[in-house]
Amino acid sequence: NMTLLALDTAGTFSGSYHITMAATNKQILVSPLQGAQQHPGAKGQPTFGFTVQWQFTDSTTAFVGQCFVDHCGKWMLETAWLLWEEVPSRRDAWKATR
Repeated sequence: NMTLLALDTAGTFSGSYHITMAATNKQILVSPLQGAQQHPGAKGQPTFGFTVQWQFTDSTTAFVGQCFVDHCGKWMLETAWLLWEEVPSRRDAWKATR
């Protein structure tokens, strides 16, 4: 469940992200997100990006994508994401992403 606050005039937004499942035994907590959206073009289907700082694990996820509006007016977000988990050293950085 993702909750977004209003988009400001600069195109930035914040909110929260709550997942129901994760690869952890820790309690899953609502996590803050911060992002930005390009101003909608003539077609009104802007690109965006945001990060989530997970509150129950030592990782951050970056999402990028585009807002699409279907023929019924329903908004859908298509995204790609990259999660980076904290590792003990630079030598271990290769295993930090998912």
